[in-house]
Amino acid sequence: MSATAHGSAPYYFVPSPSQWPAVGAIALLCAAFGAAGWVNDAAYGPWLLAIGFAILIYMMYGWFAAVAHESEEGLYNERVDVSFRWSMGWFIFSEVMFFAAFFGALFYARVIAMPWLGDLDHKMVLWPGFTASWPNLGPAGITEAFQTIGPWPIPTINTALLLASGVTLTIAHHALKDNHRGSLKFWLLMTVLLGAVFLALQGVEYAHAYQDLNLKLSSGIFGSTFFMLTGFHGFHVCVGAIMLTVVLFRVLSGHFTAEHHFAFEAAAWYWHFVDVVWLGLYIIVYWL
Repeated sequence: MSATAHGSAPYYFVPSPSQWPAVGAIALLCAAFGAAGWVNDAAYGPWLLAIGFAILIYMMYGWFAAVAHESEEGLYNERVDVSFRWSMGWFIFSEVMFFAAFFGALFYARVIAMPWLGDLDHKMVLWPGFTASWPNLGPAGITEAFQTIGPWPIPTINTALLLASGVTLTIAHHALKDNHRGSLKFWLLMTVLLGAVFLALQGVEYAHAYQDLNLKLSSGIFGSTFFMLTGFHGFHVCVGAIMLTVVLFRVLSGHFTAEHHFAFEAAAWYWHFVDVVWLGLYIIVYWL
């Protein structure tokens, strides 16, 4: 396809029909039925879930490789670039609302519901000995006693790691814009390594919570909000690290120029979003 269409007006690239959406649909279908089977103790559940994830990884590799090839072939112009930027912006906005829902649940339980329950005649409507304190061990007789996790040492170390990764990623971005490929590779690799260390330390924190503090997902409203917020954030760090790793491999393959490198920018936007979410978690979940 030529660089322009309809005279001098730039065209909007439309890819040819692709099999990847169908492959992705099959992957999600297998994963959904596999997960449902697993939670219902069906023997096929774990295997079907694993097959679904394997197909999903295959789809992502193939689809992303096709997009990268189209980009390196020069098929994307400014109009396509703008649509990519809007798409990534709306995607990150959806992620903002995703975390806002969980922060809202924590706020409601801690600031609204708990004081309201404390004002009731709890001996009649709740259970004897109820106190409107956070964290709460209710319902009585169901939630085992547990200890909370303070901000030191792992959460504080992880905060420093993510803040440092934001700095290294920014340095890498400036190196890319200045066409300093060596610095770009080094600082981008450092960003990925900092993210990997963050995930490893969070794994250590979770093991400590389960084994030593008896803090679990089943530990009442505190346990569910704690693990939902920190766990989903860890998942997003993992996704961001994968995105940056793909970008790193593309950089090592000679992809991107100082003028055209939206894939790098998209991964960087996502990573900085993950940093900001963690700062909110660190203050609200670990300190307050």
